[in-house]
Parts: sequence; C-alpha cells; structure tokens
Amino acid sequence: MLPVLDALVSLDVPVSVDTMKPAVMRAAIEHGAAMVNDIAALREPGAIDAVAASDAGVCLMHMQGEPRTMQANPVYRDVVADVRNFLAARVDACERAGIARDRIVVDPGFGFGKTVEHNLALLREISTLASIGVPLLAGLSRKSTLGHITGRPADERMPASIAAALLAVQRGARIVRVHDVAATRDALAVLAAVEGR
Repeated sequence: MLPVLDALVSLDVPVSVDTMKPAVMRAAIEHGAAMVNDIAALREPGAIDAVAASDAGVCLMHMQGEPRTMQANPVYRDVVADVRNFLAARVDACERAGIARDRIVVDPGFGFGKTVEHNLALLREISTLASIGVPLLAGLSRKSTLGHITGRPADERMPASIAAALLAVQRGARIVRVHDVAATRDALAVLAAVEGR
C-alpha cells in the first residue's frame, strides 16, 4: 500500500485513505495522506489518538453493526435523529481529543446498516444532519438503494446517482463521493448556476 500512496501523494493532490485500523492510519498519515476516512468513526482503540497526533482531516461515518452483518436487519428508533446524535457525539469526542472542527467531515453512511427507507429518510433530511456544523459528505453513487428505485444494475445507475448527488447538495451536503466525476461535476455546475453560487 505505501508505495502506491507515495506515488499518489507525489502528484500533489489531497489523498484520503479508507481504514479503521490505527496502525494503517498512522502509516498513511506519515506518508502524506491528507485525510482518513473511517467507517467506524474513530471508535477502534487508538484510532482517535492516531488522527489527533497529526494535522490530517478525518471523515467520520455512521454504520450500524459491522460490514458482514450490517444489512441483516437494521432497526432505528428514528434514523435521522439516531444518525445525527451519533455523528454529533463523534465530532465532540474528536474535539475533546484535540482534533479541530475544521479537520472533521461527517458521513451518514448511506447503505451501511440501513434499508432503502432509512436511506431515503436520511437523504430527505440531510439539512438536519448538516446542522451539526461540519461539512457533510454524501456517498450515494451507484448504491443498491438507487437500484431498488430504478431497477437498474450498478453499472447503469449513473443518471440516478447524479440525481441523488444533486438532491444531496441542494439539501446541504458539501462533498459528494461519486464514480462518474465529470458527469456529476457538470450537473452540479448547472445547479450552481441556477442557484447563483
């Protein structure tokens, strides 16, 4: 992994590393990673300290359960409130550990321990999640929820993915994680022009 990371960092673009392992976080940051994207929201022992000891950014994601079992039977009292409360608590924990708010991004974790209905509720209420006060990232591109809505396989979900990205940004997402970068960028440029951004 590290030779690949070294090559990417040498391109002088910000590099984000997806991991929940503190040892990997430390090594990646030492080799120039600008951000850690953690599906466990820095809950693994030592993870929060690994990021706090650096100047790297962090993306804290909500996930119910663990990857192998998270879609078995996800249940929430109120998915929007539950996810918002979790993310707000993780932001607070990071701040207490010395990670400044301007280094933190939150991700509601679309598709990570959530049904189609849960994902749609979160998309409708992104503004509630964004009220935490740090940038919100939405990763809906090609997700199974879009396949459920459209009946399309993953490789035919670009139009639905662009629509989801536009809706997320309109509702307050500051970052979108996408597969079809150029097409999504063009769609967002039209949105920005219409809204006078």
